[in-house]
Amino acid sequence: MLMTSLSGSAFAQDETPVERHSVSTNSFWTNWFVQANLSGGAFYSNTEAGRGYSKSPFKGFRNNLGFSVALGKWFTPGIGLRTKFNGIWGRSVISEDKKRNASDYWTLNEHVLFNLSNMLYGYNEKRVWNFIPYAGGGVGRNMTYNTYAMGLMAGVLNQWRISRKLYLNLDVSYGVYEPDFDGITTAGKYNKRTSLSSKDRVLNVEVGLTCKIGKGVWQKTPDLEPIHALYQSEIDALNAQVADMMAENEELQNQLQNQPIMLDGPGMVKEVPLLPVPVSFFFERGSAAITDTRQMVNLEALAKQAKLLDAVLVVDGYADSNTGNAELNSDLSRRRAEAVAAELERLGIPREKLHVKGNGGVSELTPPECNRRVLVYFE
Repeated sequence: MLMTSLSGSAFAQDETPVERHSVSTNSFWTNWFVQANLSGGAFYSNTEAGRGYSKSPFKGFRNNLGFSVALGKWFTPGIGLRTKFNGIWGRSVISEDKKRNASDYWTLNEHVLFNLSNMLYGYNEKRVWNFIPYAGGGVGRNMTYNTYAMGLMAGVLNQWRISRKLYLNLDVSYGVYEPDFDGITTAGKYNKRTSLSSKDRVLNVEVGLTCKIGKGVWQKTPDLEPIHALYQSEIDALNAQVADMMAENEELQNQLQNQPIMLDGPGMVKEVPLLPVPVSFFFERGSAAITDTRQMVNLEALAKQAKLLDAVLVVDGYADSNTGNAELNSDLSRRRAEAVAAELERLGIPREKLHVKGNGGVSELTPPECNRRVLVYFE
């Protein structure tokens, strides 16, 4: 009844609808937690079968207070592991005298946790109530009687959100152990039984706190549709740039073939037509490296004509003002111009014949990627 009441109130508080979403896989060192609880346990011994003792967990000869501590990790929002220590005051039910029944014990169990709230309704960092069944097993020791026993356990962990890192726990569990767990054994018929009454059992109700270690949240998986759309737009823009450069290159080649250079005497230029358009170079975001060798065709043609004319070439560098700040764009535009100037020097143009400028970030062209360029033309 208490669990139902608390659960109902928790749902009533969770009124604001939150969009469910998938999450990204986190590293091993994230989503850890620690727990500390005050525990109330009711103990049932295999030796009490047929003695007519009251089964009520509230009987003093059967129950005792204790504590538990645990360390765990969530591997997904719905599945986790927990290592839990529980002890240390218990009862070995050999009579209805609680003092005579008193004993000390501890258990160490490994649990697999299933957060059904996240598994059924989607991960929600701000969810008020999380319903977490679990199951596992481990070992127990009765320190008073110096005995050990293996056991299995199942339970339900309820958690109510206090803050981003702190939760209130209500943990109810039932453990079944080998008959030696309470330290009291009797030879005879209990060993032949297969029912729960032939085992030592513990019913635990615990109240405490869970504290998340570190960030303790799951990151939303990014929406890939806008990313794909952005990449496609950039690919389309680059394809358009390549098509423009190829058309420009073809036009320049036709002009050079159809307009021969004429000389009037040794080393004297009589008439040489200039290329009508500047040569353009395009760069990737934040880069000053010439990676597309197809852009070198126009530069080689322009360098050849500049040497014949003994002309000065202007090398104007630009950056995209939509990215970076003014200082970074000024430096980037200069480095891009210097990269093209270095290629012209390699093609035989003297440095004194190059006028290199960095013009910073601009937004003259659409799409913005086209502003990441260098223009080369005759002065």
